[in-house]
Amino acid sequence: MGRAKSPVKSSETKIRCAIYTRKSTEDGLDQEFNSLDAQREAAEAYIASQRHEGWVCLPTLYDDGGFSGGNVERPGLQRMLADIRDGKIDCVVVYKVDRLSRSLMDFARVMETFEKHNVSFVSVTQQFNTTHSMGRLTLNILLSFAQFEREIIGERIRDKLAAQRRKGKWAGGIPVLGYDVDRTNPSPKLVVNVKEAAQVRKIFEWYLELGSLLPVVQRLAEKGMNNKSWTTKRDVPRGGRRFDKNALYSLLTNPIYIGLVVHKGERFAGEHPALIDESVFLQVQSTLRLNGRTGGKDVRNKYGALLRGLLRCKSCDRMMTHTFTQRKEKLYRYYTCGRANSAGHKECPQPTLPAAEIEEAVIEQIRSIGLDRSLQAEVLRQTAAGIAEEREILTAEREQFCRDRIFQESELRRFAMEPSSPAVATMIADLHEKIAKTRVRLAELDEQLEDLESEHISETDVTRAFGDFDQLWRTLSSRQQAKLISLIVERVEYDAGRGTMAICFHDTAIGTLTERHAKEKP
Repeated sequence: MGRAKSPVKSSETKIRCAIYTRKSTEDGLDQEFNSLDAQREAAEAYIASQRHEGWVCLPTLYDDGGFSGGNVERPGLQRMLADIRDGKIDCVVVYKVDRLSRSLMDFARVMETFEKHNVSFVSVTQQFNTTHSMGRLTLNILLSFAQFEREIIGERIRDKLAAQRRKGKWAGGIPVLGYDVDRTNPSPKLVVNVKEAAQVRKIFEWYLELGSLLPVVQRLAEKGMNNKSWTTKRDVPRGGRRFDKNALYSLLTNPIYIGLVVHKGERFAGEHPALIDESVFLQVQSTLRLNGRTGGKDVRNKYGALLRGLLRCKSCDRMMTHTFTQRKEKLYRYYTCGRANSAGHKECPQPTLPAAEIEEAVIEQIRSIGLDRSLQAEVLRQTAAGIAEEREILTAEREQFCRDRIFQESELRRFAMEPSSPAVATMIADLHEKIAKTRVRLAELDEQLEDLESEHISETDVTRAFGDFDQLWRTLSSRQQAKLISLIVERVEYDAGRGTMAICFHDTAIGTLTERHAKEKP
């Protein structure tokens, strides 16, 4: 048996032994005699065999049922470590080393705590003695295999989930509005919740009607419609929260509603029925993307922060928000990393940036495009890529509407051959209405695609657009400058590690500058 640095005790001194047990899953824990009980029984038997050494078993249970050994965020383990720090424990007994931890790094940290407080460590089923170098080697080998086993199990689980996704099966996760999980079969399936499905269709309809996220959020609040609520296996209620813009965006962009499942960016046909027509879904995506490109309505920007909503900290992958301090009558403006705001400045390598300096750097890079051929080529590349992506989305939406029109006209011919009845008349009227809407949308899409085809940007266009930037810039107020930057720049990434900045332009940047310059010319 092994123990880590046995404390020096006299025969009359009691050695207080804590038993730690763990099981990775909750399966079988509701049984009268489960795995945790078996581990504890074996440990108690070993402690009893050492009674002549003064070993006594503490009554406190340090059990972690349903917790992974890959980290130390376990309530039972944390209680035991707290009791060790309080001097309540002399020895820790486990059934197997991997019950304490499957991570070599975590185990080393736990052992440091044990040694610091002169606490022994014993594994009932494994022979090692950590007071000698050979024992420490044995322990490290055991832990390495435990960590290897954990990683293999993780790979198997990921492979299983990937296989399930490829077959279109629901592979678990947070339930979504519109579906319930049917667990009556060996493989859980998504089934339609009729009441929630009607709400989902309404939400898509309202977004196309209102054209923006916030008005839909407000209408959902007025109607008292909340997000999905469900109960966990432990009967803990979850969800049911009011919609915000992020939750609404997640719902509107979830391909599960058109009968698809997604795995690592790939889409597969799902076993579950779709709730939304693909044409409606594509139209919503197109509107969302258009709103993202134009930035929506003007946002109040009191101090004219040029990079508000554009600047990101690349190291933390967080937005940098504009803030300021005032000393006497002087105003100092900064951009602060979102991670630094939420977790403390030590969590980010560059928590703040002087606003004026980073803004001037962006303006200077925009100004230099008119003189730098390589930058002009990059802007051209970004513009062409953006136009190609929008063309692809519009073309896919148009193809879907064409298929819808063929189906609707076929259905109309079929119903025209049916015997006359009120139900048939209603269906024919509905089809005529759908066909009319489809034709209107197809005309809109054709016009948008024609506009895209005419958006040919040349190197001369880039030089002209950015060459007169200084003259245009001087004619604008600070708020107008901020608006112009938001129209031509999609995002700015600051890499604190390298001390570099990268600008990504909207595909409409050149046209925006050209049009604005024409307006401002006397």
